Amino acid sequence: MVRDEILVGYDGSTDATLALDWALGEAQRSGRPVRLAYVFEWLTVAGWIGPGVAPGIWPDETARRQVEEVVHKAATDAAAERPGTTVHGEVYDGPPALVLQERSADAALLVLGSRGHGGFGGLLAGSTAVAVTAHAHCPVVVVRAGQAGAAGPVVVGVDGSASSRVALGFAVESAAQRKAPLRVVRVFEPPAGRWRPSDHDERATVAEERATVEEALAQWRDTFPDVGVDIEVTPGNPAATLVEASRGAQLVVVGSRGLGGLRGMLLGSVSQQLLQHAYCPVVVARER
Repeated sequence: MVRDEILVGYDGSTDATLALDWALGEAQRSGRPVRLAYVFEWLTVAGWIGPGVAPGIWPDETARRQVEEVVHKAATDAAAERPGTTVHGEVYDGPPALVLQERSADAALLVLGSRGHGGFGGLLAGSTAVAVTAHAHCPVVVVRAGQAGAAGPVVVGVDGSASSRVALGFAVESAAQRKAPLRVVRVFEPPAGRWRPSDHDERATVAEERATVEEALAQWRDTFPDVGVDIEVTPGNPAATLVEASRGAQLVVVGSRGLGGLRGMLLGSVSQQLLQHAYCPVVVARER
């Protein structure tokens, strides 16, 4: 596998097809090749079944050949629809989450549909999505059905952590590549009601947080001076704010780990709410 490839989890489902379409658009902008990965999980039937019946495996080689034909056709059709884009298809054996995690070590980007069938059944309903987004070796993009290809900004959630700085870099580069504006969102949680300090000045807090964001943005403004940047610093709930900010956006980008309002986001409510409810594709950015 070429380390610059865009890897797509593909199983022929509607959501996987949406993920492939998104990946092809990204490939045309970046010039990267695309590889479709169908993860074929063999289920072993062991133990005593009946007189004269030996333990067996499902699916059989015929099913595998059919899968290979589906993947080959999808890759061929995709390449024909996007002239100039290199598209490969490959079938892998093993547990889907583990295989995709391993394959991501040799990819520039991993793109998944939110739900599928076969090897990707219920992708976002349980542990598979958490495992892939939490442990992949490259940025992961999750594309959900009903998410239109908006012409709006690229949104990124930041909190000052090293992880969010990686997300910020990914978001700036994506905005530049897409010729889109960048919306940087910093959400802080204000002191709770009666526990609010008597000398608490929310305006001062907003100013301090904005200065921190500006400092993180400085190098990127120099590198990509043509990217228009809008900074939003607001008190509130990080998940709800980012979900709302995703309306009309092209992408919403977050880091793999965070501080403050984004702490433990890949194992808690923020990432899950974004993956389940965002109005645009979600990128979980990380350094390779």
